[in-house]
Amino acid sequence: MGLDGKHAFITGGGTGIGLAIAEALAAEGATVTITGRRQDVLEEAAAPIGALPLTLDVTDPDATQKVVAQAIAQNGPVQICVPNAGIAEGRSIHKMDLAFWRRTMATNLDGAMLTIQACLPSMLQTDWGRVIAVSSIAGVRGLRGAPAYSASKHGLIGLIRGLSEDFMGGPHTFNALCPGYVDTPIVTRGIDDISARAGITKEEALGTMIRSNRHKRLIEASEIGTAAAWLCGPGSGSVNGQTIEIAGGQV
Repeated sequence: MGLDGKHAFITGGGTGIGLAIAEALAAEGATVTITGRRQDVLEEAAAPIGALPLTLDVTDPDATQKVVAQAIAQNGPVQICVPNAGIAEGRSIHKMDLAFWRRTMATNLDGAMLTIQACLPSMLQTDWGRVIAVSSIAGVRGLRGAPAYSASKHGLIGLIRGLSEDFMGGPHTFNALCPGYVDTPIVTRGIDDISARAGITKEEALGTMIRSNRHKRLIEASEIGTAAAWLCGPGSGSVNGQTIEIAGGQV
């Protein structure tokens, strides 16, 4: 694919979808930086793929600028920016307080904006770049019982579409991956959350997630990594401002 020498900066890269994307891009020759809140987890994930692990809370604007600058100093300009860090918690509007709403937005939407804002100047100095945001099927159709999460992921798609218009016609593209339920630690935590809120067993909660995917199975994280690598591959330059829905069938 010709990703040799291209620097990929991935938030939430220590586990789950972020790690799968890091592995897929590293396999194609990219130089990878992964960030997250737990340095020990990052270092363990980074070692097999030769990635640079940097601790980062994406809700902190100053820290985001500093960590991106550190990554650029070590690995060169960011040419593949993957704002993936996020939280997925369900809470009905009747049980939601403003602190919960703001924490969701700060991580899922503000954090993505801050990451892109910090990476973009170096990317625009190069003749090729990809911004690949990890949204969700909840950003396309909404998720019952999770209005804050759904709103944050809808907002992320709006951000990506707006940026694609701002830079239309250039060599830098902006797209969003929209997975259904993926077999990751977030889904494991979601099982506990749904079980507690709905008063059902964990097996029943898992079944609810599986049935939400059209092909009736959890999606493998590697499938999301493959989609990200495709967006960086040859002939991907005309895919811009799009939502790539990975949910086992039509939404």
